[in-house]
Amino acid sequence: MRKLVAPILCSVLVIGAGTFALGCQVTVKSDTQTPAPKPTPAPTPQPAPEKPKPKIRVPHKVNLVGNKVQLPGPVVFDTGTANLRPESDAVLEVVEDYMNQEKNVNILRIEGHTDTDGEEEANYDLSQRRAMAVAMWLTGKGIDCKRLLPVGFGESTPIADNKTEEGKAQNRRVDFVKASENGKPVTDDKGKALPIDGGPKGRSAGNPCK
Repeated sequence: MRKLVAPILCSVLVIGAGTFALGCQVTVKSDTQTPAPKPTPAPTPQPAPEKPKPKIRVPHKVNLVGNKVQLPGPVVFDTGTANLRPESDAVLEVVEDYMNQEKNVNILRIEGHTDTDGEEEANYDLSQRRAMAVAMWLTGKGIDCKRLLPVGFGESTPIADNKTEEGKAQNRRVDFVKASENGKPVTDDKGKALPIDGGPKGRSAGNPCK
């Protein structure tokens, strides 16, 4: 049973025949306490975002034109440097796939070529550095460095007219040539062994294994 205690204090003023109540104070106490507020529930944690699934790259079917790897486009560098541009990755993946598929190719010659702009020696140096940059890209993808032979040819072997911009663009190139197969140099149509290093016009770009 609820217990109430209600003291009542009243002030009464009697004047003559009238009685006036000046004030009345009432205090009510109860043994029933107000319930404490319920705690706010913790927010429901959001599920972790799903990690993007890695893309699976389908290996390219690679063709040769003569002994050269057929590419879908040119290998591109920053102008005047050996810095590979990102768009070159898709092209070099074709070469990577070729080397992974053709284990019998024990030496692939990487040929750097330039147009005739600038000094001849500077062009040789640039072509050598570009050939080596490509070799290092391939070794970074797991291709055995002993299977790669980077060579710079400078402006010595054009395939187009250097008097036009279109011709110059074609001459600025990197070719990938099958140089040795099953431990033997490749041969021409007459069965003559071809030079593994590409001949006297080429200059070694260095050892990609170092």
